[in-house]
Amino acid sequence: MSVIPASSPRAVRALSLVEGLQRALADRLEAVAAAAGAPQPFETVRWLRDGGRHGGGARLQIGDTPIFDRASVNVSGIHYDDLPDKRLASANALSTIVHPAHPRAPSMHMHLSFTERRDGVGYWRMMADLNPSHPDAAAAERFLDALKAAAPAHFEAGRAQGDRYFHIPALGRHRGVAHFYLEAHDSGDFDADAALAEAIGTAVIAVYGDLVAEALAAHGPPTAAERAAQRAYHTVYLFQVLTLDRGTTSGLLVHGQNDVGILGSLPSHVDRALLASWRDRVPAAQVPLVDALVAALPDADPCPVTEAAKRALADAVRGFYQAHPQALDLQARGDVVPPTVANHR
Repeated sequence: MSVIPASSPRAVRALSLVEGLQRALADRLEAVAAAAGAPQPFETVRWLRDGGRHGGGARLQIGDTPIFDRASVNVSGIHYDDLPDKRLASANALSTIVHPAHPRAPSMHMHLSFTERRDGVGYWRMMADLNPSHPDAAAAERFLDALKAAAPAHFEAGRAQGDRYFHIPALGRHRGVAHFYLEAHDSGDFDADAALAEAIGTAVIAVYGDLVAEALAAHGPPTAAERAAQRAYHTVYLFQVLTLDRGTTSGLLVHGQNDVGILGSLPSHVDRALLASWRDRVPAAQVPLVDALVAALPDADPCPVTEAAKRALADAVRGFYQAHPQALDLQARGDVVPPTVANHR
């Protein structure tokens, strides 16, 4: 069955915008790989929401190559045109994570989405963050400068919200070194807000492509110590995504039709023992969640995050919050907590 598109003009425009950024990012990363001597196109994986009746999406993915450990550039466009009792009318999003294979090349996460409620309210979520296993102050500054140039009027607020959202209390650190996050952004001018989202996406694609290309050109084959540091950082990434990230949790709670895509942000390998060691550092309410995540991963060192493991991890997260909804209060937040799950009811 094919995808039935949303009827809302704003939804149609938002979907076109994120699809354009999706292709632009994939093209830039393919060019980086080709310049490094390892050309490889992204693979397209499509998924349907309720058989396509309520939309769906396409994920551009690549992994296990000389350049990319894992990269997922996912676009989703869903709607409830035939269900007028739903609070949500439509939601269109670009969610992407890139984990380069070389430890000296930083990972990057970006999310741009437009949500339209049945009552006519529409708002954007705009996130971008740089996630290196080997921090480089100059690279972080360039990433932030690109965001500041793209969103000068919103940069300070976005940076403050991002720093708050990506803090990991249990570990006393942040995930990443440069953060930007605008939640529920609605200036009242859809055209201006869409232009802001496009400017942010375009800026991130340009600066990130340059940072990866330069890192690959500047560094030789990675050492065992660099790979170990990268694996430890990838474990931090998985921990933050699965215990604190509201967007990931909301996606898993709303439906189970794209679990592998939603967890496309996870790197290929983590340190299972390191993850298990953090159970004693989280609040008591989250201990069962950490235990469930460890149990969902293969007992291996290094531990591969396979598609089967992603499905098991998705089930673990979903099952935990269905049984303990009060634990959602422990998740990361910016200035506003979006009612994502409630909107789908």
